[in-house]
Amino acid sequence: MRYITICLLALLLNACDHIDREDRLIYEKPVTSKRAVLLEDFTGQRCINCPKGTEVIEQLVAEYGDTAVVAVSIHGGPLGFSGNATTLGLATETGNEYYDHWNLEYQPVGLVNRHGAVNYPEWAAAVKEELLKPAPLNLRASATADNSQALHISITAMGTDGTSSGKLQVWILEDGITAMQLMPDGTANADYVHNHVFRKAVNGTWGEEITIKEGETKTWEYTQAIDPAWSSRNLSIVTFVYNDYGVLQAAKAHLR
Repeated sequence: MRYITICLLALLLNACDHIDREDRLIYEKPVTSKRAVLLEDFTGQRCINCPKGTEVIEQLVAEYGDTAVVAVSIHGGPLGFSGNATTLGLATETGNEYYDHWNLEYQPVGLVNRHGAVNYPEWAAAVKEELLKPAPLNLRASATADNSQALHISITAMGTDGTSSGKLQVWILEDGITAMQLMPDGTANADYVHNHVFRKAVNGTWGEEITIKEGETKTWEYTQAIDPAWSSRNLSIVTFVYNDYGVLQAAKAHLR
């Protein structure tokens, strides 16, 4: 009887050895994160209707949160102001380059996940539509500052649906900047507070090429000096992956 039992156990163990490895494991697709929408607001301090665009952004952020609606105010274009000896300007050369690249013709105007120019009354509908779409990757950002006034930025991406190819972009934004703004009634408000203002592209104007396979995780690290003109306590990091078809995913992190 003991001999029969040993033989049966041997047969069972031997049978298990003939199960292919692929048949022993069940693949589980990575959990996807919620879609975040990049809203690029092309604005200017000399643009009387731009505060109306800002109001739309504030409403969207209040409804969805600033990590779901990742808003960036890009100052530049014909109504941008680069400043003078007495007045602070927020326009940048990079902002002007972005405005010209997209062949924009008026301000304010927005790009919602880079699916073409959208006038500000239509931003809410465009954002809502994009939020319902699945994201092919998860994206996380974090940033800290050290005593030498340098930012240490970490970006992590994980593929969740197929292979994602495009460019990874990392930007620095600043909130709470008090600077002149022309208002809808034509007056100049010297105490206007500008938020989510584009300050600098960390990894080049157009980012860097990346490819993320499903289930794969990659991390990028950057160090960026903090400009003395910036308020470090009001800085945040925005990152996104985009290609010719639009923005695949975006993320935002406040400086810790």
